[in-house]
Amino acid sequence: MTRILHLSDTHVSASGHDMDGVDAVASLEGILRDARHVPGLDAVVVSGDIADDGSVEGCRSVLDRVGAFAAERGIPHVYSTGNHDARGPFREVLGSGHLEADGSDRGRLLDPDSDLCAAVSFLGDLRVVTVDSLVPGKTHGFLDEHQLAGLAAELATPTRDGTVLVLHHPPLHLTALPWVADVVLQNISALGRVVRSSDVRVILAGHLHFQASGFLAGIPVWVTPGVVTRIDTTAPPHLVRGVLGAGASVIDLADPASPTFHVISARDPRAGEQVYLYDPVSGDDVLEEL
Repeated sequence: MTRILHLSDTHVSASGHDMDGVDAVASLEGILRDARHVPGLDAVVVSGDIADDGSVEGCRSVLDRVGAFAAERGIPHVYSTGNHDARGPFREVLGSGHLEADGSDRGRLLDPDSDLCAAVSFLGDLRVVTVDSLVPGKTHGFLDEHQLAGLAAELATPTRDGTVLVLHHPPLHLTALPWVADVVLQNISALGRVVRSSDVRVILAGHLHFQASGFLAGIPVWVTPGVVTRIDTTAPPHLVRGVLGAGASVIDLADPASPTFHVISARDPRAGEQVYLYDPVSGDDVLEEL
């Protein structure tokens, strides 16, 4: 069995806080502290929005903390880009995004001649592939034809234990919340054509700050909750409410019935406290819910 701790949306800036004033370092330290008793971890995956401001300092701060957690357990740690990240600082600090327990780079870039942060490494016979859905300056995600072709070429050779695919933007249509369609991966069907009939066993994503799941081309897709904040989906569906309370996921890949997933939450006495409430159409803050 392979067990992965899945984090996303750490949003640590050069100052340590995110754009909403949340202490992102404390949120990350809190979830890592409360994940310390999870047994049998084989890797940590962080699926994007590493640095809230895209900075080198934000990336290093996350690497210091996640890297220390991984080093204590002797396990690799893997990172992908999110819409808040910048490729230059990401590559400067995290290299391929696939790191050994000691911090050395263990990844192979899918396209060494590109600035894309897409790479592959192995956990035994399990392949881990990260792809780069970042569209600079935009909230949504996209995978261009060149990157999709590179992914298809990599997946053309199956591995004994299959593949875990990691990206930031979920390749899911979540119709219950109307604002989600504008922020997820925009060419979901194109990715679906690439992974269909491949050895991909699970697709891990973040970005939404709330847990969700579904299928793409018959493959389970898991969206882990955010670390810095989570989105409270009990708000009216046309509004977005962010609250305190770091979360993460544990993914187990074992027999043919796997993967299985469960969410863990940091023991934060302020969990559920509102950070923001806004209208995603107008961009306006909402002072009082109607």
